[in-house]
Amino acid sequence: MYGHCRTSENSAHCGAHAGHHKFQGFAGFGGGFRRPKYNVPTNVVKTETAFEIHIYALGFDKENMKLSVLGNSLHISGTKNVEEGYEPHFIRQEFPIKSFERVFELGNSIDKSLISAKQENGVLVITLPIKLEAQPQGINVE
Repeated sequence: MYGHCRTSENSAHCGAHAGHHKFQGFAGFGGGFRRPKYNVPTNVVKTETAFEIHIYALGFDKENMKLSVLGNSLHISGTKNVEEGYEPHFIRQEFPIKSFERVFELGNSIDKSLISAKQENGVLVITLPIKLEAQPQGINVE
């Protein structure tokens, strides 16, 4: 199955098991306490001041996407209107037609009050700022 890791060696590339993933300040990503309805391709990027989650959500309007924080979990979902009775006979399906849902486990170093999101060219970009005290601090040599 796409995005499913079988061993801890592959866990850095897996989005299915939140328990495996231990990023500095970002506990993990994927299904959290339950398996997502549909996965959408996702990249997680770390900078010195934030984590960014990039979700490929082409065809999903920003008005139909919901983000919420519950405890240490970031819940993201999207829906889109499709014609009633639209039931294609898939030979292979790799992206969601009607909806998606993702849950990301946040670490204690994330400043939840400053989480922001924007949509750019079909990609939902969520910025998770790292608390100032958890950011690397430079030391000057005298």
